[in-house]
Amino acid sequence: MENAAKFRQKLQQGRVCLGTGISFSDPTITEALSSVLDFVWIDMEHGPLTIETVQGHVMATKGTDTAPIVRVPWNDPVLIKPVLDVGAAGVIVPLVRTADDVRRAVAGCLYPPEGIRGFGPRRPSGYGRTGGADFCRKANQDVIVIVQIEHIDAVRNLDEILAVPGLTSVVVGSNDLSGSMGLTGQPRHPEVLAAIDTVIAKSRKTGVFAGIAIGDDPDQLVEWLDKGMQWLAMGCDFTLLLRGADHVTQRVRAHAARLRGTAS
Repeated sequence: MENAAKFRQKLQQGRVCLGTGISFSDPTITEALSSVLDFVWIDMEHGPLTIETVQGHVMATKGTDTAPIVRVPWNDPVLIKPVLDVGAAGVIVPLVRTADDVRRAVAGCLYPPEGIRGFGPRRPSGYGRTGGADFCRKANQDVIVIVQIEHIDAVRNLDEILAVPGLTSVVVGSNDLSGSMGLTGQPRHPEVLAAIDTVIAKSRKTGVFAGIAIGDDPDQLVEWLDKGMQWLAMGCDFTLLLRGADHVTQRVRAHAARLRGTAS
């Protein structure tokens, strides 16, 4: 959980935290990216990752400052518990719509009396070497609880959502948000952008941090920083791979074409 505390401390100090989504099964990708990122977003909602695969990605961050945060498939304590027990720094819970949804997510992450998490940490306890009341208190203090604001109902209920004790951060999912507004496939529609601006403005007035999961276009990323986002999920492993491949191959192919033109 040390990396969870480091992630939280960076945000509290006003530093921007950068990460990316993880969809590949091989934990080598997380090990490689941990040298440059503040967090990895290990995705169990839209990817084929099993709990064993997730554990490998979490282990790949050991010895780094990169926080392994797992997006669970749904707001269910049964899904949250094993993710935390393999050592994730925290969870991202999708598609919350009300404060009750957020209270459920928080409860699933915290040991009693604050929550309902059952005790059985494996890696976080040093495989049983630590435990007890102090361990549980520190786990509750450090765990990162993030909920996704990706439905217009959540925007309407944002004041109540932000007031839920134990919530660390909200993250905007603009594609699903646009769909809930009848604007499917238009995440940069003015009405969607206005809703996101509301999320940023209200979050920044509280102790709840604001982030966004967006593509890997640097111009759009810095635009969201200018708007007040405090952390950014920059695309994912395969989009960054393809962006790098596109950049290199286009440069080399363009040069090769110029050589052919010179030779003719």
